[in-house]
Amino acid sequence: MNIDSFAEVISACRFCFMCRHLSAVGQAGCREADTPRGRALIADTVRMHPEKISDADFVDAVYRSDLSGANRFHCDGCHDGRGYDEIGLQLALRRDIVEAGAEPERVKKLADELEATAEWKTEGSGDVLYFVDRYTKEIPAVAQSFAKLAARGRIAYRTVTGGCIGKALGVLGYAARSKAVAEKFAAFVNGLGAKALVVSNPAAYDALVNDYGKYGIGLKVKVMHSSEFIAGLKLDFRQCGEAVCCLESDYLKNYVKNYPYPAELLKQLGVVCKPFGTNDEESYTAGEGAVVLPLLNPQLAKLLAGQVAARAGEELSVTASPYTRRVLAGAGLNVLTLEELAAKSL
Repeated sequence: MNIDSFAEVISACRFCFMCRHLSAVGQAGCREADTPRGRALIADTVRMHPEKISDADFVDAVYRSDLSGANRFHCDGCHDGRGYDEIGLQLALRRDIVEAGAEPERVKKLADELEATAEWKTEGSGDVLYFVDRYTKEIPAVAQSFAKLAARGRIAYRTVTGGCIGKALGVLGYAARSKAVAEKFAAFVNGLGAKALVVSNPAAYDALVNDYGKYGIGLKVKVMHSSEFIAGLKLDFRQCGEAVCCLESDYLKNYVKNYPYPAELLKQLGVVCKPFGTNDEESYTAGEGAVVLPLLNPQLAKLLAGQVAARAGEELSVTASPYTRRVLAGAGLNVLTLEELAAKSL
């Protein structure tokens, strides 16, 4: 089984309570099964009794995770070099569930729908590609703001629109199908002869930089999150000095490990970043790490968004993630993406 490669993680996490407060789903539902310890105990049980891989309660708990990566990033075991890869264990559990044919029907259906969207097209001209994924498309102001910033920087670019590039399929546990879609997208991008590929969605950035690398898939372009691209334009922004709450991306903080450009761009904008919540370790993205949580479990996604919104005041919040912007705005939060804030500051 795939979880056999994570025996050390299972042993380390199954009786450890140290990071349970960093599980947003665990806090929202108050269920032990929704904490890293609970999921490690599930994996340990499955390792000893493989037939348990199809246990309905186990499967439900595994697919409820927000996959924020906060637990792994802030684990002492991770920081001392050994690395208790709690996210890797969760994804291995999902692969084992899929390989056993035990995934819920809603997961199968969603995977089929995602795979069917794996087609793309371009519009415009230039050596820079800007990928508009599902969540970026749902907030037109994000792409509109990017266009305004690129125009100010005199950068011509081509917009790439389309569906799944492999990330969501991998998160759901369909490794082979994820790789196949990733290879298809890479071939599409490499055939365009561009020099750079810019994405607003941090999950897409992580896929292109980390997942594609693990798959052995090469891209002939420089991949950038939009914050890096915009910061690199060195535009003359109006320094407003506005105080904003900065909601860090799960992917850019916990997966890519403190990607520096959102902070660099905020510095260029001259905003004052206020702390959000009770500490800087928790995830306030409402399920960004799980990529498709609103499609898989909309009630849980709303619950997570409501918890974040309940902690917010009237001040503006800013995020590097169109996903987080979408779900938190739906919960009544005053929130913008970095692109929107930067465009307003021209």
